[in-house]
Amino acid sequence: MAKRPTINRDFDSPWKSALHFYLPAFILFFYPDIHADIDWTRPYEDLDKEFQKIARRAKVRKRHADKLFKVWLKEGTERWLLIHVCFG
Repeated sequence: MAKRPTINRDFDSPWKSALHFYLPAFILFFYPDIHADIDWTRPYEDLDKEFQKIARRAKVRKRHADKLFKVWLKEGTERWLLIHVCFG
Protein backbone atom coordinates (compact mmCIF):
# COMPACT_ATOMS: atom_id res chain seq x y z
CA MET A 1 0.00 0.00 0.00
CA ALA A 2 1.30 3.46 -0.92
CA LYS A 3 2.24 5.75 1.91
CA ARG A 4 0.15 8.91 2.23
CA PRO A 5 2.02 12.17 1.79
CA THR A 6 2.76 14.08 4.97
CA ILE A 7 0.63 17.17 5.38
CA ASN A 8 2.28 20.13 7.05
CA ARG A 9 0.02 21.23 9.88
CA ASP A 10 2.28 23.95 11.21
CA PHE A 11 -0.27 26.53 12.29
CA ASP A 12 2.14 27.98 14.83
CA SER A 13 4.56 29.76 12.48
CA PRO A 14 2.03 31.72 10.39
CA TRP A 15 0.30 32.97 13.54
CA LYS A 16 3.59 34.04 15.06
CA SER A 17 4.53 35.93 11.89
CA ALA A 18 1.13 37.62 11.74
CA LEU A 19 1.35 38.67 15.38
CA HIS A 20 4.83 40.05 14.84
CA PHE A 21 3.82 42.21 11.87
CA TYR A 22 0.31 43.17 12.97
CA LEU A 23 0.63 43.47 16.74
CA PRO A 24 -0.84 47.01 16.94
CA ALA A 25 -3.91 46.01 14.88
CA PHE A 26 -4.34 42.79 16.89
CA ILE A 27 -4.23 44.66 20.19
CA LEU A 28 -6.56 47.39 18.87
CA PHE A 29 -9.15 44.83 17.74
CA PHE A 30 -9.13 42.59 20.81
CA TYR A 31 -7.96 44.98 23.57
CA PRO A 32 -8.71 48.60 22.61
CA ASP A 33 -8.18 49.86 26.18
CA ILE A 34 -4.71 48.33 26.32
CA HIS A 35 -3.94 49.65 22.83
CA ALA A 36 -4.71 53.17 24.03
CA ASP A 37 -2.15 52.85 26.85
CA ILE A 38 0.74 51.72 24.64
CA ASP A 39 3.16 54.22 23.11
CA TRP A 40 3.14 52.99 19.52
CA THR A 41 5.70 55.64 18.51
CA ARG A 42 8.28 53.44 20.23
CA PRO A 43 9.11 50.14 18.56
CA TYR A 44 7.87 46.98 20.21
CA GLU A 45 10.31 44.12 20.63
CA ASP A 46 9.82 40.42 19.98
CA LEU A 47 11.07 38.48 23.02
CA ASP A 48 11.05 34.95 21.58
CA LYS A 49 14.41 34.00 23.07
CA GLU A 50 13.39 35.20 26.51
CA PHE A 51 10.09 33.36 26.21
CA GLN A 52 11.84 30.11 25.27
CA LYS A 53 13.93 30.39 28.43
CA ILE A 54 10.89 30.59 30.71
CA ALA A 55 8.42 28.32 28.89
CA ARG A 56 8.38 24.55 28.99
CA ARG A 57 8.40 22.77 25.66
CA ALA A 58 5.38 20.55 25.13
CA LYS A 59 6.03 17.06 23.86
CA VAL A 60 2.76 16.99 21.93
CA ARG A 61 1.84 18.47 18.59
CA LYS A 62 1.72 22.25 18.55
CA ARG A 63 -1.84 23.50 18.72
CA HIS A 64 -1.16 27.03 19.85
CA ALA A 65 1.00 30.05 19.15
CA ASP A 66 2.67 31.96 21.95
CA LYS A 67 4.45 35.27 21.49
CA LEU A 68 6.06 37.55 24.02
CA PHE A 69 6.53 41.23 23.23
CA LYS A 70 8.06 44.16 25.06
CA VAL A 71 6.09 47.39 24.67
CA TRP A 72 6.29 50.81 26.26
CA LEU A 73 3.35 52.52 27.88
CA LYS A 74 2.65 56.19 27.25
CA GLU A 75 3.63 56.88 30.86
CA GLY A 76 7.12 55.55 30.02
CA THR A 77 7.16 52.14 31.71
CA GLU A 78 8.10 48.90 30.02
CA ARG A 79 5.55 46.07 29.89
CA TRP A 80 5.67 42.55 28.49
CA LEU A 81 2.69 41.18 26.61
CA LEU A 82 2.18 37.43 26.35
CA ILE A 83 -0.19 36.51 23.56
CA HIS A 84 -1.53 32.97 23.42
CA VAL A 85 -3.53 31.87 20.38
CA CYS A 86 -5.16 28.46 20.57
CA PHE A 87 -6.61 26.67 17.55
CA GLY A 88 -8.53 23.48 16.90
